[in-house]
Amino acid sequence: MIELKYGNTRTFFIRGNHGGLLVDTDYAGTLAAFYKALKNNHIKVRDIDYVLATHYHPDHMGLISELMEQGVKLLLIDVQKDYVHFPDELFARGRLTYTPIDESLATTISCAESRDFLKQIGISGEIIRTTSHSDDSVSLVLDDGDCFVGDTEPFEYIEAYQDNYQLQKDWEHILSFQPRRILYAHRPEKIIE
Repeated sequence: MIELKYGNTRTFFIRGNHGGLLVDTDYAGTLAAFYKALKNNHIKVRDIDYVLATHYHPDHMGLISELMEQGVKLLLIDVQKDYVHFPDELFARGRLTYTPIDESLATTISCAESRDFLKQIGISGEIIRTTSHSDDSVSLVLDDGDCFVGDTEPFEYIEAYQDNYQLQKDWEHILSFQPRRILYAHRPEKIIE
C-alpha cells in the first residue's frame, strides 16, 4: 500500500498481484498534483486498474471522471449508485473543471461480491458498508490488517456522541475483522494493538 500525498484527502494505491486499486481521490482540479504524486512513487496511471470512492463527497471523488478517461475503471458499490452525482451541482457552481461521472461505464458490485472481485486483481479483503458518515460510505478491509475507513469518525469518539448507534455498529463491524491499522481520509493512521 502506498499513500499518495497531493491534496487534502489521503489517497491510497494498493498493488494487487493482478491489478491496482486506488482508494479515494481529492477534489477536481488536483490532477497535476496527483500526477506528481504518482511520479514520486514510481506509479503510472496504467498501473491503476480501478478506483474506489469510500463515498461520493467532492473531496473523495473529484478526479474519477478524469481517471476514467485515461482507462481507469470505476469500482462502484451498488449501494453507492444513487449518490454518484451528489457533488455535480457543487462542482458546477465552482471554478473547477469537472466532468460528471458516467456510472454506466462502472464495474458495479455488491459488498457481498467484493471479496471475490478483489481476489481477481490479487487483493485479499472485502468492502463493507459503514454508513455512520453518509449513506453511501463504505470501508475497505484487507486481510493483511489495513483498513481504509474514509471519513468514519474514530472509534475513540463513540462515547462522545449521544445515541450514535450507527457509528458504534460500524466500528463493531470493522473491528470484527481484527484490523491492525486504521487509515482515515483526513486523520493520521491509527495502529491497533
